[in-house]
Amino acid sequence: MSLLDRHTGFVRALRHGGLPVSLAEGLDAARALTVLDLADRETLRAAYAASLVKRHTHRPVFDTLFELWFPVGVGADPDRPGDEGEGASGRVEAASEAASGVDAAAEAAEAFRDRLRELLLGEDDIALRRLAREAVGRFGAFDGPSGSSWSAHLVGRALDPRTLMAGLLRAVLGGQLPGGVAERNARRMIQARVDRLDEHIVADVRRRLAEERGVQRVAETAVKPAVENLDILRASRADLIALRREVQPLAQRLATRLTIRQRAGRHGRLDFRRTVRASLSTGGVPLTTRHRPRRPHKPELVVLCDASESVASFAHFTLLLAYALREQFARVRVFAFIDTVDEVTRFFERPGGDVTDAMRRLTAEANLVRLGGHSDYGHAFEVFAQRYGEVIGPKSSLLILGDARNNYQDPALAALAAMVAPARHAWWLNPEPERDWDTGDSIASVYGRRLPMIECRNLAQLGRFIGGLT
Repeated sequence: MSLLDRHTGFVRALRHGGLPVSLAEGLDAARALTVLDLADRETLRAAYAASLVKRHTHRPVFDTLFELWFPVGVGADPDRPGDEGEGASGRVEAASEAASGVDAAAEAAEAFRDRLRELLLGEDDIALRRLAREAVGRFGAFDGPSGSSWSAHLVGRALDPRTLMAGLLRAVLGGQLPGGVAERNARRMIQARVDRLDEHIVADVRRRLAEERGVQRVAETAVKPAVENLDILRASRADLIALRREVQPLAQRLATRLTIRQRAGRHGRLDFRRTVRASLSTGGVPLTTRHRPRRPHKPELVVLCDASESVASFAHFTLLLAYALREQFARVRVFAFIDTVDEVTRFFERPGGDVTDAMRRLTAEANLVRLGGHSDYGHAFEVFAQRYGEVIGPKSSLLILGDARNNYQDPALAALAAMVAPARHAWWLNPEPERDWDTGDSIASVYGRRLPMIECRNLAQLGRFIGGLT
């Protein structure tokens, strides 16, 4: 593969991974290649990152793809000159060892663990990477249903570095008593080294697979979407932690946009004195009125979210958003429902409280289930209108979040209309793709006739929704 083909393939893979790389930025990176020492891989990485990466959240995707398109070398152990090439030799070595018996394999694994024990106590990342590659060549090969392949899991099982923790802690602490700050710091340091080893193992497995199957094919499955493109309905616990860091800026933008709309929507009160003074130039006829400037103030927000199991990750994200919105609005009232509704604002009011603790208390204490625990939007809207209808007024913005799947129950459109009518603004954010609306028990377009129904599956779409509030 020529350098030009590698460059264009890399840029294409970045775009596929969710990074917004423009044509001009791609050309900037190509020009940088003409003045760099291409043998200096880290300088090459830095030049590409400076040209193509705009946000820190894009860096993991960039680094993963860079390792695939610009590998440190080829073969079983490219760090060692004269090492025999590629995956076949690694598999031959693994196969011969398997044939020699379990004891030989166990001895080989123990030898690797002895070397690993020393490296985890040091800071030689190059040596740690070399050991990871040797271990992949020795333990990572296997024969699957579709042919031979490589597995990071097999390598991790052979090395099992976490079982070395107790001995490593004794070595780091020396004669110090266990427990306290010293042990916590030692555990954190060792765990960071173990995590780095795992990264090296996964990177080398991907490199070998890319050599055998093609870079493009491996790149399509190796890269997780950037955090702003994560599908919230399928977000894992780790994904939700990453989302939490991105929610606060969006909450600030939402509050700012709503404040701008509120200020621009109406003039301030009539300034009678300035109007009379201005009329003197037109013979006392007040052709132009003067108004007092509106005092900027924080808007009010009412959030109503579906907390059923089918949208559990989205409900968690919704409450993360509501938690971040507390400081941006004059008043935030948060309500959750499954087949009945309850106000959950109280779980988010404690100063300095953690959202995870708030979620735990909400799950245990909130009254969200009336009968079977399946979503019933109609009944929830009717209960909200009866119990909490007065919380929505002319200064309020109403935000409903849910997939509009009503389990074939009464949609209670009159109750929804009664909620939307007094609100200054009202929107419905739906975490499902628009192509799935009105399929099965979804009545998204039915509710969409009462207030704007907006697809909101990830942070990027939420950002575009907020940016459109002009």
